Amino acid sequence: MTAAYTPLFAADTAPVEQIQYTEPDGTLVTFMGARPTERHARERGEAWDAPDQGPGRYFTFPTFYFQNRTFGLEIRDEVPAGRQRISVYLHVNDGTFRGTTFSLFRNINNPNVRDFGWSLNYGFNNPLEGNQPICHAGERNCMMSFTSNWRTSPHSPLKIGDKIELAPAPRLLSPVIDGGGERYYSFEQLYVVGKGMRPWYGIVPNLDSEPLPDSTLLGGQASVSYNYSEEPHRVFQQMANNIGIGNTKRFVQGRRLFHTSFADGKHSEHPTTNPVFTAHMGQLGPRYNQARCIECHVSNGRSTVPALGARLETLSVLTGAAGASGKVLPDPTYGLNVQQQAASTTAANYTVSVASYVKTVRTLAGGEQVELVKPVYSFKGPVPSLYSVRQAPQVIGMGLLEAVAEPTILALADPNDANGDGVRGVPHWVNNPETGEVHLGRFGWKATKASLRHQIGDALVKDMGVTSPVFPSYSCQRGAPDCHGATGATALSEDELQRMSDYLSLIGVPAQRSLRSGYPEGIRVSPEHDVNPQLIARGGAVFAEARCTSCHTPEMTTGNTHPFAELRDQTIRPYTNMLLHDMGPELADTLTEGQAGPSLWRTAPLWGLGSLKYVQGGAQNVRYLHDGRARTLTEAIVWHGGEASASRARFEALPKADRDALIAFLESL
Repeated sequence: MTAAYTPLFAADTAPVEQIQYTEPDGTLVTFMGARPTERHARERGEAWDAPDQGPGRYFTFPTFYFQNRTFGLEIRDEVPAGRQRISVYLHVNDGTFRGTTFSLFRNINNPNVRDFGWSLNYGFNNPLEGNQPICHAGERNCMMSFTSNWRTSPHSPLKIGDKIELAPAPRLLSPVIDGGGERYYSFEQLYVVGKGMRPWYGIVPNLDSEPLPDSTLLGGQASVSYNYSEEPHRVFQQMANNIGIGNTKRFVQGRRLFHTSFADGKHSEHPTTNPVFTAHMGQLGPRYNQARCIECHVSNGRSTVPALGARLETLSVLTGAAGASGKVLPDPTYGLNVQQQAASTTAANYTVSVASYVKTVRTLAGGEQVELVKPVYSFKGPVPSLYSVRQAPQVIGMGLLEAVAEPTILALADPNDANGDGVRGVPHWVNNPETGEVHLGRFGWKATKASLRHQIGDALVKDMGVTSPVFPSYSCQRGAPDCHGATGATALSEDELQRMSDYLSLIGVPAQRSLRSGYPEGIRVSPEHDVNPQLIARGGAVFAEARCTSCHTPEMTTGNTHPFAELRDQTIRPYTNMLLHDMGPELADTLTEGQAGPSLWRTAPLWGLGSLKYVQGGAQNVRYLHDGRARTLTEAIVWHGGEASASRARFEALPKADRDALIAFLESL
């Protein structure tokens, strides 16, 4: 049943900034955001023909990345207007750049060009600075242009569809205003004449840039390109490919907060070099689980795998107590969740750990046996009457899910099982904690959060005891009914809360790794790219034949009202419907949240599954399902019950070759 609800974004929401438009004469104008990085896109941690010695440094975030170092390009493409000219303007977000270089057109005609090498190397000269390469924030004076395609020899006329690789390398004015580094590289992006920025992958020869097919773009044009610097462990931390210039600054500022300790203000990366965020020192609550967001969402992935008997300090243990008429009340000891660490050394020990596992074995077609383990928990404090253990999920693509219009999600619901397939799917209607308005739930294991703002505020107060405009008092974590009436400054200001929401909104989704890349003959293929396209295609077909797509919806299109233009009108492939489904008694816990009873769970997005083993530091460090009980994807599928029972049974009855193909497909996402 559809409730009377308020859409998350009003129909007349204006975009924060433009990322592309066409002028009346046909000129296409595209804005490309850029951030600093340390090396080139195709540089591994060693020479191309050398044994593996470690990752490259293309996906890294150098020290001081969050201030004075973001910029962008305004690309004025006159080819669609019938002219042979493309002009590129440099826009600096803060301060002054001096000596920024700009390389274009990958030099594929030179067989010696591998890691990097371009046909056109130029800079941005400012006529108001004596044609010196000095470019100031807020000005639009630094520019260069070209009138032919430098990929060919001799040059050919520019035409729609031509590929242009863009590789800017910023240099800050010396002496650097903040004492940080001066010279950086940036992302190497692919611009397609007459179309705009496109996520790319490497083809013959020498990993030449080629637009990824639409079918691989799990996050639409916000998808992250294939990575050839052997940094798959950093793939969840990258900006949307189509990010705008100003939004790049918003991204890095929000990322800084996500990595900041609310105990000592230090950044998780380069803590002795990056400036201390002194405004956030000493802001942890009296009890908490971790001091930084990134400590639960490891490398923007999931919780760490708990050792037997070790404190579950990167997972959440939500708690409650039964009240009258079935109402769930806060637990009298813990409030809404167990905060396992404390500022005081004399505070009560609230450690929760896995004491043991209950093991069962399931036999699949052909005799393959799957051992399932269900954790048994131990509480140092009082055992709550109602509780639910939750692992932190990865945080990619959340802005895209937020951008899906409510009618798109509601059209997937089938609360009365009208089609008779045994799969229902119901929306979870939740109240905005600030306004009381009814919204469609989208985030959290039970879709209890309507927006990223709501999700962030909830996690801050429950997991860190950190206040924000969403939950302005620590008492909110204890379920105090008047906690929203708190006055005074909160740990995170309104601007900072928005920055963190902006950051999570603009994290891109890795493109599906279902294509072979054009590595040079005799060169070692990076493990993440050693894929079998035929096996993956077969697995995708089996996934659909098993009707897994009844809940894990393969494709949807975002709406046109999200504040970020990057997320609007994108065809995405998240493999979720964001609805609640009854998963049966084996996956049920004891806690009801809102309208979601113990066995009701939101369909989890599947994008990024194949990258988890890299992000988490190895397959042995990856766990699946809400409480992390499943050690493999096969275990996760076999745990499915309730509305998913029929699909699980189909999977179990498949020949092993088809089961392996289905897993290969999931590993490509």
